Amino acid sequence: MQDVAIAAGVSKNTISLALRNSSEIPLKTRRRISALARKMGYRKNPTVAHLMAQLRKDAHQSHRATLALLNAHHDEDAFTAHPTIPSYVEGCRRRAFESGYGIDEFWLHDPSLDGKRLHRILCSRNIRGVIVAGLMKDNHLPERFLPVWKNHPCVVTGVRTRDPALHFACADHHILTMRAVENALRLGYRRPGLVLDRVIDRLVDHRFTSGYLMALREIPEPDRPQPFYDIADARRDPELFRKWYETERPDVILTLYHEVARWVEEMDLKVPGDVGLIQLEWRADHSRWAGMCQHNDIVGEAAVEMLLGLIHHNESGIPLYPRAALIGSSWIDGKTVKKKG
Repeated sequence: MQDVAIAAGVSKNTISLALRNSSEIPLKTRRRISALARKMGYRKNPTVAHLMAQLRKDAHQSHRATLALLNAHHDEDAFTAHPTIPSYVEGCRRRAFESGYGIDEFWLHDPSLDGKRLHRILCSRNIRGVIVAGLMKDNHLPERFLPVWKNHPCVVTGVRTRDPALHFACADHHILTMRAVENALRLGYRRPGLVLDRVIDRLVDHRFTSGYLMALREIPEPDRPQPFYDIADARRDPELFRKWYETERPDVILTLYHEVARWVEEMDLKVPGDVGLIQLEWRADHSRWAGMCQHNDIVGEAAVEMLLGLIHHNESGIPLYPRAALIGSSWIDGKTVKKKG
């Protein structure tokens, strides 16, 4: 473009306007510049031309491109009230804002909403894609929302979905649990026990349990405590947890639930003197715990990045080969474990 400007004896900006057929340039000049550009072999870069056109268009619009954030939790207020879901949401919003996108929120269990209506809303608002957050009890998405999954780019946070299987971003639960056990063994513990709701383990395809068992593969089988999965029942009757503890005798417990500390204390056990506790989803509001930080906000960021990749490549619908982004976790030291001799 600079070469054409020199040959035509005008500025580069004039060349740009003329080649875009802008009315700011006289018709005679536009024709002269176009003919000169063709003669010199000038060709537009289509990628750059499209990008610049989009930027010029956005500069004259009052709204930004938008993504949909779909709350799949049964609690309509889960994006603010749930212990962990807000971290996913924070990451989604942060990465969307940094990428120039706004966020519109919807609730999957809104009685007035179904797939056809949500599909119409997404199209009418020119919403580019959908992020699903908040699945905590089931990884099967409602069939009535099939028009959304089939017609829009979609990414799920936190878990892998089935029927349909969509692209997803989540913590690497298998490696997370392996690292938690490895850190317990490094501290000198020899009988790590796993306390986990079986529904949650099933939700992540048993990756918590698989990581736990793999990390214990070098320990003789009689020295491996059997996992405790009856969390829901133990909340009604903590005696079930007591019986498990007295049978399996773990010296450190890996869990997702802070209430385990209360159950332990009700048994007159000291933490970490009698038994250690390791949180598999460490949170800053329980910072005295040792555990694994899942970085759920980074999971949310990764989900947005995956979605933008789908949008930029014009990919939508239920994928034949769902892709996954697995985010690593970090060990956090805390006062619920100790170095054993």
